[in-house]
Amino acid sequence: MKHALPVTREADFAAWYQSVIAEADMAEESGVRGCMVIRPWGYGIWERFQRLLDDRIKATGHENCYFPVFIPLSYFEQEASHVEGFAKEMAVVTHHRLISDGKGGLVPDPAAKLEEPLVVRPTSETVIGHAFARWVQSWRDLPVLINQWANVVRWEMRTRMFLRTAEFLWQEGHTAHATAQEAREETLKMLDVYRDFAENCVAVPVIAGEKPENERFPGAVGTWSIEAMMQDGKALQAGTSHFLGTNFAQAQNIRFQNAEGQLEHANTTSWGVSTRMIGALIMVHGDDDGLRVPPRVAPWQVVIVPMLRDAPEDEALVAYCRELQAALAAQSAFGEPVRALLDLKPVKSTTKRWGWVKKGAPLVIEVGGRDMAAGNVSVIRRDRLYREDGKLDSASAARDGFAAGAPALLAEIQQALFDQAKARLDANITPVGDWAAVEMHFADGAKNPGWLEVQWSRPTGARLDAVVERLKALKLTLRNAPMGQAAAHGTCVFTGDAAVERVLVGRAY
Repeated sequence: MKHALPVTREADFAAWYQSVIAEADMAEESGVRGCMVIRPWGYGIWERFQRLLDDRIKATGHENCYFPVFIPLSYFEQEASHVEGFAKEMAVVTHHRLISDGKGGLVPDPAAKLEEPLVVRPTSETVIGHAFARWVQSWRDLPVLINQWANVVRWEMRTRMFLRTAEFLWQEGHTAHATAQEAREETLKMLDVYRDFAENCVAVPVIAGEKPENERFPGAVGTWSIEAMMQDGKALQAGTSHFLGTNFAQAQNIRFQNAEGQLEHANTTSWGVSTRMIGALIMVHGDDDGLRVPPRVAPWQVVIVPMLRDAPEDEALVAYCRELQAALAAQSAFGEPVRALLDLKPVKSTTKRWGWVKKGAPLVIEVGGRDMAAGNVSVIRRDRLYREDGKLDSASAARDGFAAGAPALLAEIQQALFDQAKARLDANITPVGDWAAVEMHFADGAKNPGWLEVQWSRPTGARLDAVVERLKALKLTLRNAPMGQAAAHGTCVFTGDAAVERVLVGRAY
């Protein structure tokens, strides 16, 4: 069995990941460290994410808006713990003009120094909080439910495409509420929106739960996450939702007059999912031939590749394929018309076929002269590319029957990808009862060890710092305490105190 990629997952998972991105034409280096050019196939997947997630966000009552990319430094300084959490990652604008240096180069004009530095948006709690302070006067103005699709900049030292880049794309939701209870309910509601999106659209199973104190968003009272397991056993934080309490409201003077005429601070939330989710899709579903894109988020669900020969009969073959494309577009899959592309590029059909395999198109349909004469097509399912004998699994099917059955086939592929990933996740979470078992599980040389579930006493302060340092020595982190978990029992593996919940431990991106 010959694979399409130059490196396998088993040989070098990190190199395989970069190879998938390159071979699938998803993204490339931009010339600016840590920033990437997202190519049409990669951006097409992001557009599908936007469409499906935006529909879910709006269905929960939120409205889209937009805020500036530049934020006055003074806005951050008002919220001490927030600015401390982001200080090392902030990109700062200090001048508004360049001048010649007399040597053929350009330098900032000393006379054009800004009165106040501007931070390039790392996240928008501060600037949106100032708007909320203007918008909210009475309990009748609450809740405020907004979302924006934007780019953000965090000056990362170690970058990797989609997973950790200096500039990335995301949505960030921000809300203000009259009570802490309402804000907490909002936080958990949006976490479940993320869980539903990840599992039912991206086919990535996740564990939803609360992050430990040391992993909270800077300035938050509580942070919840969805955690996904990659094929190398590492965790990826795929989305977060934060209950901010009144911390930001006090710093930014978000106050309202309640029904009794008294002034109160609002309770706020924020939550976000980014292009990092594309990294999750790659590392959860990809194989040694490239990307495998779940049909719900595939820009093209069916790609039709006619076997053209620069001969007179090509015209009839293209017409035959156009009829198939139209028949597919008339079908509905997942509540939308089937997205079918007829690839007429002047390239050898085998080259085009393997190009679409590497891109991960769910169904690749090859059509030759013999297929047309018999009223058939040759169907390649990207989720199961090979037969048991190692040869490409290309199955002949009647053209019209295939078109009619395409929606059911796409649903089957979507479910199959989720089931494979869910089985891997479930098989690689191991409960252990003491620290020695943690050390043994992650001993040097352990390959793809997955995650551990351990008893946890929720230590704080210096005791929590000590736990974090012990874990850091093994390159481990606390992920989250899963929601709906079984009752804790026994003692915490780190402190020996009575356990109050279970927490997941693993290596992570």
